[in-house]
Amino acid sequence: MASMCMVEMNSSTTNLVKEDIPLLQKSTESNILNRCCFWFWRRCRREKELQTRTLVIGKQSVEKYLPNVIRNQKYSIFSFLPMVLYEQFKFFLNLYFLIMALSQFVPDLRLGYLYTYWGPLIFVLTVTLFREAVDDFRRHQRDEEVNSQKYTKLFKTRDLTVSSELVPSSKLKVGDIIMVEKDQRVPADLVLLRTTEHSGQCFVRTDQLDGETDWKLRSAVTEMQKLENDDRLFDVHATLFAEKPQRNIHTFIGTFKMEGVSEQSLDVENTLWANCVVASGSALGVVVYTGAETRSVMNNSQPRSKVGLLDIEINQLTKVLFAAVVALAFVMMCLKGFDGPWYRYMFRFVLLFSYIIPIRVNLDMGKAFYSWTMQRDKEMPDTVVRSTTIPEELGRISYLLSDKTGTLTQNTMVFKRLHLGTVSYGHDTFDQVSMQLLSVYNVNEDTNLVAFPSTSTLFGSKLRRSEKTRLHEAVKAIALCHNVTPAFESSSDLNSSTAVASSTINAISDEDFLAYIKDKEPSYQASSPDEIALVKWSELVGLSVIKRTPITMQLKTPSNQILKYKILQIFPFTSETKRMGIILKEEKSGEIIFYLKGADVVMSKIVQYTDWLDEECGNMAREGLRTLVVAKKQITEEQYQDFEKRLNSARLSITDRNARVAAEIEKLEHEMELLCITGVEDKLQERVRETLELLRNAGIKIWMLTGDKLETATCIAKSSRLVSRNKECYTFAPVTNNTDALICLQYYQTEFLELACRSPAVVCCRCSPTQKAQVVTLIKQNTGKRTAAVGDGGNDVSMIQASDTGIGIAGREGRQASLAADFSIPQFSHLARLIVVHGRNSYKRSASLSQFVIHRGLIISTMQAIFSAVFYFSSVSLYQGFLMVGYATIYTMFPVFSLVLDKDVSGRIAMTYPELYKELSKGRSLSFKTFFIWVLVSIYQGGVIMYGALVLFEDEFIHIVAISFTALILTELIMVALTMRIFLRHVNSYGKHCALHWLVVCLCVY
Repeated sequence: MASMCMVEMNSSTTNLVKEDIPLLQKSTESNILNRCCFWFWRRCRREKELQTRTLVIGKQSVEKYLPNVIRNQKYSIFSFLPMVLYEQFKFFLNLYFLIMALSQFVPDLRLGYLYTYWGPLIFVLTVTLFREAVDDFRRHQRDEEVNSQKYTKLFKTRDLTVSSELVPSSKLKVGDIIMVEKDQRVPADLVLLRTTEHSGQCFVRTDQLDGETDWKLRSAVTEMQKLENDDRLFDVHATLFAEKPQRNIHTFIGTFKMEGVSEQSLDVENTLWANCVVASGSALGVVVYTGAETRSVMNNSQPRSKVGLLDIEINQLTKVLFAAVVALAFVMMCLKGFDGPWYRYMFRFVLLFSYIIPIRVNLDMGKAFYSWTMQRDKEMPDTVVRSTTIPEELGRISYLLSDKTGTLTQNTMVFKRLHLGTVSYGHDTFDQVSMQLLSVYNVNEDTNLVAFPSTSTLFGSKLRRSEKTRLHEAVKAIALCHNVTPAFESSSDLNSSTAVASSTINAISDEDFLAYIKDKEPSYQASSPDEIALVKWSELVGLSVIKRTPITMQLKTPSNQILKYKILQIFPFTSETKRMGIILKEEKSGEIIFYLKGADVVMSKIVQYTDWLDEECGNMAREGLRTLVVAKKQITEEQYQDFEKRLNSARLSITDRNARVAAEIEKLEHEMELLCITGVEDKLQERVRETLELLRNAGIKIWMLTGDKLETATCIAKSSRLVSRNKECYTFAPVTNNTDALICLQYYQTEFLELACRSPAVVCCRCSPTQKAQVVTLIKQNTGKRTAAVGDGGNDVSMIQASDTGIGIAGREGRQASLAADFSIPQFSHLARLIVVHGRNSYKRSASLSQFVIHRGLIISTMQAIFSAVFYFSSVSLYQGFLMVGYATIYTMFPVFSLVLDKDVSGRIAMTYPELYKELSKGRSLSFKTFFIWVLVSIYQGGVIMYGALVLFEDEFIHIVAISFTALILTELIMVALTMRIFLRHVNSYGKHCALHWLVVCLCVY
């Protein structure tokens, strides 16, 4: 059996938007009344049509658009009471009690005082309303915290001067021009107008939107970046056109018009989507979409009220009990005879036996207690329960679906291995690399020039090159082949955002520049954390990048000399090519070198001498390292001029532009020299391996859903031990277009799920937020098992809300997932205790509590049936007024409620033996088998109490009510004591004296 099933999806499979689907199909009825009703229904139910928009830069939009508000609340002021009542009365037991209570307003059906039936019902509803109100108010407070984040807004005052003010996120409107600082969340969908970077570009982190760890490079509108300052935005006459809102986060169609300048097209490279984080400099943008029309919200599902499986099972048992009530009432009528208004008597019998149907007040209070204990657990600090209605769902989980970035990993890359083919360098031998590199860049004291072997000399005798020379070439390739931009900040201000990009520093002498950066700590901006790890490692061994502009790059050698290069071409990394390249020209020697790095699957066909490549890449992958193959090629000036001419011609073509450009680049990518293999580790969250292993031993199947690349996901799956090292991985053919995805998800769901569910672990790559939710829904619908989803980013909200139990991690990348989840934990390792200990205890306690609540109703109904049968089948209540209300609330509620304190094993044992969790998914703690056992026990005990009271106390018949009621209460107390495992352990430890003492205490209280 496969150890892991890999599925790759393309995010373009979610291009469908709401407005593309008709709300209602056209009616074929010719009847005028039906057509009028249909028209009225459409008018009431239709959603607001999404529209394109044209904005005038620097002016407020005349059109009204949706407010920029994040809302995770389930209810509004007007919908709270109707929706909560609906959620309660859709359960059969609550609806049954409502009907029974309403029947007491009919004089012929009244059995006693109104509070006999209305009291317990109102109490249950009050507890539920209070709990839901508190939960929703907390959601409102969390939403207000996010919506109140302040941003700088530029505007023109009445005296025609440009001013700025801090406004909360919720007050932003379409057309506003706002400033987003470094490391600040983007509050709405923006078009980037200007940046503080000299190049007019900035990096953004999008892992909260699409799950990809790579930073994205965004470009400002060219004409806006050329303006002298930000105030000039309000003086120019410019308009911006934007397409109507849609879900696809990878596309955008827009245009920019300005007087005296030709029209400029805008695409996704000019946008900043909501929930992205600006990673470099500051960005000035104009708001184009707000609130529910932003890409992030359109990819999220609406909050829904989740119902636990235990509640559904109790509801089913309630229907069985109702059938038993009707059958018992019918039997009583058959024995009584159908004389007179028999239907009235039969309904009265149904009312008398209605206490068979359990009251939920104990269950609701138990859930609140479970939530309280989770939040008070010292081994899970900062845990927050945001939904107190489903804590026992944590004890029924069969599938756990997890995000990767920020959930399993820290998104912090560390360079671990360098392999040259004949020698490998690791963390313990990196000092040797520094020493050999220093010996290569030796300083000539007379000329103060750097003396090291030239590349042309090295190429003349490839086979005779020493290890030192090959190491030098590999390190230099790593230091040059990237898109990293260094920035410098004072070591005393590491936590501030005062870093100065090297590209913004004007041309100064090399000595002055070295003096400027001497006491400053470098930081790096890049589109990938992998590249930052590589550049940091090259700095560690002595060859560091100190300055970079769009056309130049400078390196500092171990001898404090500066090597200058001119950037001729850059070929960025894409998911299709799986490699990136750069062509550089060394200013001093004039040599032109083409560096290339990428995945081994594509580089093995490009480089020469690959006899050791596959084996070493496999070894690193088994260690959980992300590998890159680095190669180089020296080209002459004539070769480059010819290549540049053909490349420019391909870039100007109107048809098949991308294919022609790729073809020209591929012509250059042949007979390249293999330099080295690098191994980078994505640092895992604390105790991830142990947590995953424990959950697997608990019988939970784990799926990883990520928006990242297939290769990256495979490395993390192996390093986190989601899949064992000695197991093979089977990869599905990638779904590369919309048609393939729809066919797979719509027409082959059963086959897809059957194959995937047989695997111990599954990884789905390149998933959009909507596709993550679709996978969760697919598992729920086709397996019928309970699912849990855990994530930390805004791109995980849909998955969290679609699952039966949503768990959010409050990480450094934001709290949107934490706010939308049912449970919030600070780190992934707490998940094991939350599920295995608290989830297990919550379910087992709720199951015992449910059985006792059913037992409590069955035993008194049995006594009522015997009482009615003895007294000539009269429909008279055995216990009147306050006794009936007190029995269900005061007298028995707290003894039965004490079951929420019970536990069969300690938390330490549950964590040591997670196999104890496996049995819970089968639901044996509360099943039809256990239900009928408790039915027989209740009938037996009720019969013994009632007949025993009639026989033994025949002379004191007038006190039969008090005697039987006292025996009933004592029976409940003893049953609770004998059922509680804690009590039984005390009995075994301290003997019968302690048991008797506990019982005496209960009797004194009651």
